[in-house]
Amino acid sequence: MASGEFDDDPRYCGYTTYEFGEVDPDGLPATGEGATGVERRVWDALYEVEDPEMPVSVVDLGLIYGVDVTDGHASVRMTLTYTGCPARDMLLGDVESAAASAEGVESSAVELVWSPEWSLDLVTEAGKTALREFGVSI
Repeated sequence: MASGEFDDDPRYCGYTTYEFGEVDPDGLPATGEGATGVERRVWDALYEVEDPEMPVSVVDLGLIYGVDVTDGHASVRMTLTYTGCPARDMLLGDVESAAASAEGVESSAVELVWSPEWSLDLVTEAGKTALREFGVSI
């Protein structure tokens, strides 16, 4: 969909640019399981980034779709719980800073994607436990 094609669709925020990347939904939720070295350190840093409204990491919420580290550059592919998320800029900045803070990373970038759409199915078991402890019924 090109810019402007979202104007009449109530699922989309008029203040957001949408990119629909290719993410394999079978690989979600992405947790960094099996990652080693610098990539493992990036995942560990991302686990420290919490949603601003509840004490759950963005990884356990299922917002991180993938991490790639090449030649000291960390690329993080992520989504948000909904397209009009008011914490969008803060979360993107926090994720980019966390990825850049990992030892062995010289630069980082975050790619925000909307496909597949986020759903509760992407929340890890640890995330579901944390949400229940916080008082959210899932």
